[in-house]
Amino acid sequence: MSKDTEKAVVGLSGVGLGLDELVRHGARQVIQQAIEAELSELMERFANVKTLQGQRAVVRNGYLPEREVLTAAGPIAVKVPKVRDRSGSGVKFNSAIVPPYVRKSPRVSAALPWLYLKGISTGDMGEALSVLLGDDAKGLSANVVSRLKAQWADEHVAWSRRDMSESHYVYWWVDGIHTGLRSENSDGQCLLVIIGVKPDGSKERVAIGDGYRETKASWLELLLDLKKRGLKAGPRLAVGDGAMGFWAALEEVFPTTRGQRCWFHKMGNVLNALPKSQQGKAKADLQAIWMAATRADAYAAFDRFVSIYAAKYPKASETLKKDRESLLAFYEFPAEHWQHLRTTNAIESTFATVRHRTTRTRNCVSRPTFLGLAFKLIEEAEKTWRRINGPEKIKLLLEGVAFKDGEPVQDDRPVQQKLAA
Repeated sequence: MSKDTEKAVVGLSGVGLGLDELVRHGARQVIQQAIEAELSELMERFANVKTLQGQRAVVRNGYLPEREVLTAAGPIAVKVPKVRDRSGSGVKFNSAIVPPYVRKSPRVSAALPWLYLKGISTGDMGEALSVLLGDDAKGLSANVVSRLKAQWADEHVAWSRRDMSESHYVYWWVDGIHTGLRSENSDGQCLLVIIGVKPDGSKERVAIGDGYRETKASWLELLLDLKKRGLKAGPRLAVGDGAMGFWAALEEVFPTTRGQRCWFHKMGNVLNALPKSQQGKAKADLQAIWMAATRADAYAAFDRFVSIYAAKYPKASETLKKDRESLLAFYEFPAEHWQHLRTTNAIESTFATVRHRTTRTRNCVSRPTFLGLAFKLIEEAEKTWRRINGPEKIKLLLEGVAFKDGEPVQDDRPVQQKLAA
């Protein structure tokens, strides 16, 4: 070792470090720097989004408690940053390098689906897992991985046949996930995912199926299967993207369920129809709509956006106008729930790493394998899901109490005013 190298090693902590300690120290620095780079990208993406008071909507908010990630170099302590979304739209930071459901549970059952969907083939799985799990990955041959995938497929089949006669849901989040994985029958299977909120406010998986381009026929088959297995009614409100065949299928199977268009998807569609020079201001103008305290204020902000952009950018204006009422359906539900109802974030965050996967996967997967992988991925994510805000307000909804601008009303008066009278 040269004198310069010795000085560098000693300078890391003021004392000489052994080789193992040096490797772990370097690994921690690399991991931490990569996580910070991910956060910087998120902060830059939302830099132009402001609160109604003109402040940045998305800001740093400290760190999660320090946690250890098991690597081949040993346990590495990392600190994952947090962000605060002052707009209430539900923006969160989820590291793709250290996903919550892999970091918290560094087990083969948690890591394999994630790695496979990221583009690691069965033959390379043992080597890839050795980085994440160290000695826990020894002996993980391609045959073992294949048996695990078959087991997951069987688990998904059993779960998909469960009795639903006692299931009740207040809300659904619905989305079609295009992973890019190639199947034996097509070059782009689409996952059809439904996550629900139960009467106690907790979240659970409702359905995980597949389809072709999110067509009405694919969603209809999924919804009819839920009904066949005993689901008596749909939720009070379903939240999803406006481009799906889901809405036509929902109208046939559960016609009383209201629809709420996802603002995350809608903002993306609108901004894509605008030049980059206009997107920063347009984000703030769109935010003023869904952050309005009342439906009347939202209508005013809506009309203001149309008046500003309609003449020069008619496509952006029409994209927003066509879903006017379904974008504002959340005003007829408890204000405590608005943060959850304006977007499909419950699904988006779960599949963040899948949406950003590379094209390294060379092998095709069978339909059972495809669904089994998704099933295990959501199963691990479900362990971290929390109840929605204000779960006590669900009881009023189920009792038939109407809500206006987020507040319960009876006889066209807020419940609080009626009690005072």
